[in-house]
Amino acid sequence: MTFLVFCSLWSCNQSSEKIDFSSQVKPILNNNCITCHGGVKKSGNFSLLFKEEAFAVTESGKPAIIPGDAKNSSFIQRLHEEDPELRMPYEKPKLTDEEIELLTKWVDQGAEWGQHWAYTLPEKVELPPITEEAGLISSETNNFLQNNIDRFILNRLKNEELSPNGPASKNILIRRLSFDLTGLPPSAKLYEEFTNGKLSYEKTVDQLMAQSTYGEKWASWWLDLARYADTKGYEKDQGRSMWRYRDWVIKSLNEDMPYNQFTTEQLAGDLLPNPSVDQLIATAFHRNTMNNDEGGTDDEEFRVASVLDRVNTTFSVWQSTTMECVQCHSHTYDPFKQKEYYKAMAFFNNTKDEDTPDESPTLRFYDEKQIELKNKIISWIEKYGSEQDRKKYSDFLTFLEPKYLAHNATNFVNGELADTKYLALWDDGSCVLKNVSPRGATSMYLNHQAFMNGTTMTIRKNNADGEILAQFKMNKTDGYNIKKITFKPINETVDLYFEANNDAIGKQVSTSFITWLAFLNDIPGSSENGYAQINQSFLELLNNKTQDLPIMIENPKEMQRVTQVFDRGNWLALTDTVKPGTPKILNEYNEEWPANRLGLSKWLVSKENPLTSRTLVNRVWHQIFGRGIVSSLEDMGTQSSPPSHPALLDWLSLRFMNEQNWSIKTLIKEIVMSGTYRQSSIISPELYQKDPHNELYARGPRIRLTAEQIRDQALAVSGLLSTKMYGPGVMPPQPDGVWQSVYSNASWKVSHGEDKYRRAIYTYLKRTSPYPSFITFDAGSREVCTIRRTVTNTPLQALVTLNDPVYLEAAYAFAKVMNTDDLEKGISAGFKKATLSEIDQGELKILMNLYEQATIEFKASEHQEKFLGLEEKPSTKLAALTIVANAIMNLDEFLTKA
Repeated sequence: MTFLVFCSLWSCNQSSEKIDFSSQVKPILNNNCITCHGGVKKSGNFSLLFKEEAFAVTESGKPAIIPGDAKNSSFIQRLHEEDPELRMPYEKPKLTDEEIELLTKWVDQGAEWGQHWAYTLPEKVELPPITEEAGLISSETNNFLQNNIDRFILNRLKNEELSPNGPASKNILIRRLSFDLTGLPPSAKLYEEFTNGKLSYEKTVDQLMAQSTYGEKWASWWLDLARYADTKGYEKDQGRSMWRYRDWVIKSLNEDMPYNQFTTEQLAGDLLPNPSVDQLIATAFHRNTMNNDEGGTDDEEFRVASVLDRVNTTFSVWQSTTMECVQCHSHTYDPFKQKEYYKAMAFFNNTKDEDTPDESPTLRFYDEKQIELKNKIISWIEKYGSEQDRKKYSDFLTFLEPKYLAHNATNFVNGELADTKYLALWDDGSCVLKNVSPRGATSMYLNHQAFMNGTTMTIRKNNADGEILAQFKMNKTDGYNIKKITFKPINETVDLYFEANNDAIGKQVSTSFITWLAFLNDIPGSSENGYAQINQSFLELLNNKTQDLPIMIENPKEMQRVTQVFDRGNWLALTDTVKPGTPKILNEYNEEWPANRLGLSKWLVSKENPLTSRTLVNRVWHQIFGRGIVSSLEDMGTQSSPPSHPALLDWLSLRFMNEQNWSIKTLIKEIVMSGTYRQSSIISPELYQKDPHNELYARGPRIRLTAEQIRDQALAVSGLLSTKMYGPGVMPPQPDGVWQSVYSNASWKVSHGEDKYRRAIYTYLKRTSPYPSFITFDAGSREVCTIRRTVTNTPLQALVTLNDPVYLEAAYAFAKVMNTDDLEKGISAGFKKATLSEIDQGELKILMNLYEQATIEFKASEHQEKFLGLEEKPSTKLAALTIVANAIMNLDEFLTKA
C-alpha cells in the first residue's frame, strides 16, 4: 500500500513539473514541425517559429494551440491521429509517446513560450560548491583545482562518475602552452627554466604572452574570421594591398586591445571622432570582401554582394548566428525575420565602396617627402581657412572622398560605359550622371585619361539645354591624372549632363575614360603670397603614386542610399524600404546610438547583448581545447549543439565583460591557468568509450597542430625561422605550376634572404591558388569568413612534410644540428629538440637503422648533385642524417599538441 501511495505521489509530482520550452519543446518542434510550419512554409497558415504566429488563428478558423487546453488543441489532436493524411508530422514517423506526452503537458501548463538559452544572459552565475565527499581530488598528486573554471568541470565529472587526469609532465606542458600562446615551440632557455623549476607556471605563462609571437599566433585565428587575403578573389583574382590590416590585428592583439574597442574600430573606426590612421586601417576588416574586376560585370551587383557578405560575416563573427539564412525568407529555425536582415543590411549599405578596380576608397600612405608637402598644405588651410575647410582637405588627401564614380552614368548617346566601369564619350557624345550635389563648390576635380587631343568637354545642368557649369579641353598629353576644373557654384542636387566634341576623330572612338569626379571649394588664402604654389602642390600630391589600403568610409548625407527588402533575396526585386535596425529577439537598440555602423558596434558590445561575449569565449576555448563549450562554433541558435557546461560558459562570458574588461589576454590566461588545461592528455580505453570527443574535459587537449604551426615549427627547430615582423606578404618555395594568372603576368617569385623563412602568417595568400601545403593541412582560401577549420587526416599531409621543399630544406638544416661525432647522441639530441621528450631505445634503434640504410643507398648513388634541390653539396653522412631529420619531423609527437 505504501509503495502505491509513493508511486501516485511521484506521478503527480512528475506531471506538475514545469516544462521548459527552450530545452524540451523547441528541439521537438525544430526536428519535426518547423520545415512545414516555420519561416519558409506555413502550411495551414500555422507557424511555430514565432510566438504570435503559433497562437494565431489558422485556416481552420481557430488557433491550433489553445493554452491550458491540450484536449481541444488541434496541434495535440493531430499528433494522435491514425490516418496518415491527418496525422502530424505529415509524411514523417509518428512522434514517440514520450514526446507527445511532453507537448501535451506543455500546452496544458499554458503553452508558455520561452527564449532559446543563447538569447538571454543571466546577471550572475553561482560557482558550484566543491565538497570532500566528491572523492575526486583526495590524492595529493592530483592538484586539479587551480581556479574556478575547474569547479565547473569537476562538478560535471562528478555527475558522470569520472575523475580528472593527473597533470601533464612539465616537458609536455611547456610545449602545449607555448604552441597555444605563441604558435611556436618554447625557446631552449624557457624550456630549461620551467622544467628545472626555476620559473613558475604562471610566470612562464606571462613570459609567453608578453612575446610578440603571441599576436602572430592569435592573429592567424582572427584572419580566418576576417577572410583576409592578398588578392581580390573571383576569376581575375588580382593582387591587393591588405597587409597593413593584418599587421594592425597582430599589434592590437599584442597590445591586448579590449575586445569591445577591437570590435568598434574594425566595424566603424572611420566613424569615430577624428579617427587615427590605425582606426582607419582597422576598417579594412570589411574591405576583405571579394572584388570582381572581370570585364562586363555589373558593379552594383557585386557591391550588393559585398554588403550582404558584411551582414553575414558580422553576425557570424560576433553573434554565432546564421544570418545568411534570412536573406531570402525569415529564418527557418530561429526567431529572425527577413525584414530584420535588411534592417541590419542598412547599417552597411551606405559605404562608399562600389566594386571598382581601384578599390576606392583607399587610405593613402605617403613617403616622408609627401608627408612634408601634405603638412604644408594643411597648415596653410588651417591658417587661412576654417576647421571645416581643414577637415575637407585633410580627408580628401587621406582617402580621396567624397567623390562621384563615373560608372553610375546613364543615357548614353554616342558613348558607352567602357568595360562597365569608365565614362567614355565619342564625338558628339553625351550622357547623364544623376543626383550630384556640388554643394556650392568652386572647383571640380576629374580623374580621367584622354586618348585624343582637342576634345571639348562641356558639363551642363540637368540636360542638353541646361546652363553650362563647366567647360574644358582634354588632350592626350594630359595622361592619366586628376585635373582641376573651374565649376559654377550651385547649392542643389542636379543631374550633370556631359557633352564631348572632337571633329578630328572618327565615329565610335573614345575621347577619354573618366573614372570619378569630386567637388571642393578653392583653397583659402588666395590673396596671400605662395597661394599658386600651394594649389600646385595640392594637385601634385593628388597625382602622386602612393601605397594604398582599401578602407570603409561612409557616404555623406546627400549621397546616402535607400535600403529595401529583396523579394526572395533577389537584389533586382526591391520591395519595402527599411531603416537601420537590429533583431528584436536580442538586446534593445539604444536611441542615443547613431543609426550607422558605429551604433551597430555599440549594440554588439553592449553588456546586454547575450551573444557577443559568449561567442568570443566559446571560440577562444575552442582554440585551446580543440572543441568549444558549444561545439557548433558557427551557430548558437536553436539548432546548435547544447553547451557541455552551460553555467561555465555564462560565468566566463559575464566575467570577460564585467571583471576582465574585455581583455582577451586575461581570458586566455585564466583558461590556461586552470587545472583542466594542465591535465595529461593520456586516455584510457574506458574513458575513450565514455567521452571520445573530450566533451567532459577529463583529460588535457590532444590536437594536431595547424598548418601554420607545422611549418613554423619545422623552421624553428631547424634554426631557419626568421623573427622579422610585418610588411607585405612573402613567397616561400612552393611547387611549380600552382599559379595560373590568366589576366596578368603575376607569378610566384620565391622570396630570398630571411623573407624565405618568415612565419606562415606572412605568406602571400592568393584566393584562387592558396599556398598548397596550407590547404593540405586544412587552412582555407578565405573567400568567405571561416569560423572553424575542418581538421582532416589524409595521406597528402605526409606527402607534404616528406617532400615539400620547405620541409626538405628544414630537414637539411636540422641534420646539421644532429651532425656530431657521436651519432647516437646527435640523433637523441635532435629528437629531444624536435619533440621536447627523451627518445627511448626502441625509437633510437629505428632511427639509427634508417641512417645506416640511407648511408648505403647514398654511397651507391650520385646524391651529392643537386641534393634536395639545394646548392650545397653535402657529405654522405649529412645526406643520410637529413633523411633521419625528415623522419623525426614526420612523427606524431612532432605534428601533434599533446
